Amino acid sequence: MSETSVADPRVGGPPAVSVHAARLEYGGVPLFDDLDFTLAAGRWTCLLGPSGVGKTTLLRLIAGLEPATGETRIVANDGLALTGRIAWMGQQDLLLPWLSALDNALLGAKLRGDADRGGARRGRAIDLLYRVGLGDRLDARPAGLSGGQRQRVALVRTLMEDRPIILMDEPFSALDSITRWKLQELAADLLVGRTVLLVTHDPREALRLGHFVHVMAGRPARLGEPLAFDDQPPRALDDSRLLAREAELIRRLASAAEAPS
Repeated sequence: MSETSVADPRVGGPPAVSVHAARLEYGGVPLFDDLDFTLAAGRWTCLLGPSGVGKTTLLRLIAGLEPATGETRIVANDGLALTGRIAWMGQQDLLLPWLSALDNALLGAKLRGDADRGGARRGRAIDLLYRVGLGDRLDARPAGLSGGQRQRVALVRTLMEDRPIILMDEPFSALDSITRWKLQELAADLLVGRTVLLVTHDPREALRLGHFVHVMAGRPARLGEPLAFDDQPPRALDDSRLLAREAELIRRLASAAEAPS
């Protein structure tokens, strides 16, 4: 990857990721059972549904943070292991308060002990921080940054992991509307060509960013047929396609909230 590009450098591009026959229980009650789900290669997939239905758990299962049980299989379509190819961005920025914005962006590589030969990694982090509007805040610590600025650092930290698969768990939900809208646009721009799964409670956010928008409902949880878009996000807030599908998505969410659990 070049110092300014965010397209995946790996031969063949980012993989599709398929979840087959996923099963997970809590207290003997299946959260989901025999669940099949696919993340399209190089596309944004957005996942909505009632609280507690299992969205974050599915995200964690794909990330390898929840143990697979039963016949569960999670595979990439290129036949390669998922280990080392996933980056995670959560709702909380989780910046270390004693580090600068730049050092927080570089944290992953530092923790792994990766050498920065010729300062290329540092240069790329600076470039990305400038790109997200924080070029004048490189030395600022988290306490001196706004919530939106901290999430921009967290986004850069995620990009610095240079992974083809990005899992995002409500990363913008704690932000005000304008900051959230701006970061949606930044994320869509900076993650072009990645395989992205975004969990969100915001229908409009999903419709702005998703190539595929799924609703998860029931217990055991199931995924409905997705709403699909073939253009490149982000979509304008007044995009007629977004507005036309918003009512349909809200109806699906209302039905999901009424599904037996």
